[in-house]
Amino acid sequence: MRYISLVLVCLAFVAPAESQHRDATDVLHGDIADFIDALPRDQVSDRSIRVVDVGGYRVGVYGVFRPKEFLGGANLHRVQTTEIYYILSGAGTLVTGGELTDSVAAPNNPTSLRGSGIDGGSQRRIVAGDVVVIPGFTAHWWSEIEQDIEYLIFRPDPENRLPLK
Repeated sequence: MRYISLVLVCLAFVAPAESQHRDATDVLHGDIADFIDALPRDQVSDRSIRVVDVGGYRVGVYGVFRPKEFLGGANLHRVQTTEIYYILSGAGTLVTGGELTDSVAAPNNPTSLRGSGIDGGSQRRIVAGDVVVIPGFTAHWWSEIEQDIEYLIFRPDPENRLPLK
């Protein structure tokens, strides 16, 4: 029930100003759990559960599994899409802001830069139940993972880049 409430709260903050007759989109607890349980456990998985048009732009709900053994690199998405992380399980240190170190274009995503880390960012320990809002054009990086992390990412996409699902 908490997941549904969080989805509705996130969508309320990004709801269109004009009054239109629409129906809500459900992303139910059981569907989320099944989706995340089915993600590969030997790599970082960030995959869409649902992406919907909310009237002029899209909102995506993504499931992520990040194994302790694979930190991955730092990212900076050169788009307006905000990422809202809701941590379901696990713990680690998330760094945001600052500058990417050893920055290169992401091989499979022309709108992203990758780096080996971040200089000058803000770091914080993240645990289950935490929410972090990462604006577009903001570097972010898991510098330490204490235990496997499962989380949801809500992506309001004003540029309509996310494919509907």
